[in-house]
Amino acid sequence: MITITAFAWVPDFARGQVRDLRVRWALEEVGLPYATRLLNQGEQDAPGYRAIQPFGQVPVFEEDGFALFESGAIVLHIGERSERLLPRDPQARARATQWLFAALNSIEPHIMTVATLMFYEGEAWATLREPSAVAFAQKRLAGLSQALGEKPYLDGDTFTAGDLMMATVLRIRPDLFADDARLNRYLARCLMRPAFQRALDAQMKDFRDAA
Repeated sequence: MITITAFAWVPDFARGQVRDLRVRWALEEVGLPYATRLLNQGEQDAPGYRAIQPFGQVPVFEEDGFALFESGAIVLHIGERSERLLPRDPQARARATQWLFAALNSIEPHIMTVATLMFYEGEAWATLREPSAVAFAQKRLAGLSQALGEKPYLDGDTFTAGDLMMATVLRIRPDLFADDARLNRYLARCLMRPAFQRALDAQMKDFRDAA
């Protein structure tokens, strides 16, 4: 049985955003059942957990004694089992992987920079930093929009692991592309997938049950 780790509690603003959602979504897309191992505050720092997740984060994917951390690596590992996330064609598979890494390396860091600044609202350095951070994030998002064009998904008609990861990144701050109709349609299309809805419902249920 597959088990993924998740936090039993996070602040309200983080609910629906914690990165175990990405793994839940991937598992739902390929139809693999899983259980969750919920961590209470402080348990992520226990030596046993740090032995399988050196940074004390979630999620960790565990199956038959095998453990894997980092959401991108886990989604790729799950995708190896089904062409619903990674196409069989080698070039299409490589492009799906390309977009997964683009989400994590070319888009997410800049969106997260903007998102993190909200915790320092009112501080002089944050006020000075915000305009350039927003501008750079929006420049990257404009590049993404241009690459997407009028295609349903990043590589054409087929939803892949690259779209899954990109959608979870775009959800962090959709206000950054509020005026971009293409990206808004794309994100809505991804989030309308039943597998995403099941994953989100499962994460929120775990928070409610652990309260």
